[in-house]
Amino acid sequence: MATIAAGVARPPSSGQTWLHERATTPGGAGGGGPAGRAGRATALAAQRARRALWAAIAIVAIIALYFILAAFIPRWWAQRIGDQVNGSMAAGVGLGLFYGFVFTLLPALLLLLALHRHRSWRARLWLAAGAVVLAIPNLMTLGIVAGNGSASHAGERILDVEGPGFRAATLVGAILAVIAAIGIRYLIDSRQRARARANRLDDALRAREAEAEAAAAPDGGGDGA
Repeated sequence: MATIAAGVARPPSSGQTWLHERATTPGGAGGGGPAGRAGRATALAAQRARRALWAAIAIVAIIALYFILAAFIPRWWAQRIGDQVNGSMAAGVGLGLFYGFVFTLLPALLLLLALHRHRSWRARLWLAAGAVVLAIPNLMTLGIVAGNGSASHAGERILDVEGPGFRAATLVGAILAVIAAIGIRYLIDSRQRARARANRLDDALRAREAEAEAAAAPDGGGDGA
């Protein structure tokens, strides 16, 4: 009897205590209770708050960078063009045609590659980013022409004196590049249509040959018999 009483009075082991606490604690088994759901909701809300904070910081940084560049880039770019042109009309026209054509055609070609239906979204984003980078010279010139700040007006005055003909020639080069990109796209599409038409004709020819062989097979068998 004493042995039985000792066995009954024996305290539970640590493993049994842990299982008892898991079973009796609300939300302890798998976190499916109200406490577990509340914890997950709190963590999700904190994650969303962090994302919103970083997004706000990024937006503020982009706006600040825009104003800094708008006050610096137009004057700086006009000075670089003025150094290259050095007041020569012929040099201004030639350089403007080069910048306008090359740095419009290359971004347009990258955008055409990005619009290909077999491209992944990641490849499209990289190609679009490359197109923006290649278009930076023309974008800086556009900032001088279309801007209304003091830096843009200073850039216009610099180009009037040191880079004559550059802005108009850049516009002409950009228009020629757009026309060239449309022509390249038309040639690519027409070649693809011609290739698809040739493939359809080949398939139809093979189908007719197969039908002719199938129709001639019984006649050949009857002559042999």
